[in-house]
Amino acid sequence: MFKRTLIFVFTLVAAMFVQAANVDKTQPYSMMKQVSETAFTRLKAEQEAIHHHPEYLKEIVEQELMPYVNEQYAALKLLGPNLKGAKREDVATFITAFRAYLVSAYAQVLTQYSNQIIEFEPEQAVSDDKRITSVKVDIIDTPRPNIKLEFKLRKEKNGEWQVFDMIAEGVSLLSSKQSEWSGKIRQDGILAVANELQQLADQPIRFEGKAQ
Repeated sequence: MFKRTLIFVFTLVAAMFVQAANVDKTQPYSMMKQVSETAFTRLKAEQEAIHHHPEYLKEIVEQELMPYVNEQYAALKLLGPNLKGAKREDVATFITAFRAYLVSAYAQVLTQYSNQIIEFEPEQAVSDDKRITSVKVDIIDTPRPNIKLEFKLRKEKNGEWQVFDMIAEGVSLLSSKQSEWSGKIRQDGILAVANELQQLADQPIRFEGKAQ
């Protein structure tokens, strides 16, 4: 169940942040709704190209998702206490590797796309002084049970919102990755984990059950 949840988390994230001409990024609710429609349309239209060349999904993620994700803020939160005393260049290397890992991970799970339906919570007002907000959605995957998601967004200095965390069925992906990697960071160092992330990022995109 949790594996399926993660698949749809990443699928929705990649779908929600496609670049769209008339999307107001200062309004988190309307932004997420508008870009999701555009992204699912693109994914559906380009399935032939994606199946012919799975690595193309990385291009889609780079173009449509990453400009709307604050990977630096997420990476720094993930490092948490391990930032103390860390070299600036090591942290920069970690952020770069973490970003590459996200691109690859999002691309891989997008191979699971199959016309899922999204239902957003009713739009709620966000005060001007609020820096963090969340948007709740349901993934409709009939006949399976709905998947409840919550996206955490942070307001940047320019007034635009970016995602930094996703909560699937009450589990924060950022917190879960922090628990997974923090021990290794303490034991082996930031660069060792950065190297591991880069190796994961360099793995080819594969469709499940398909020989490469």
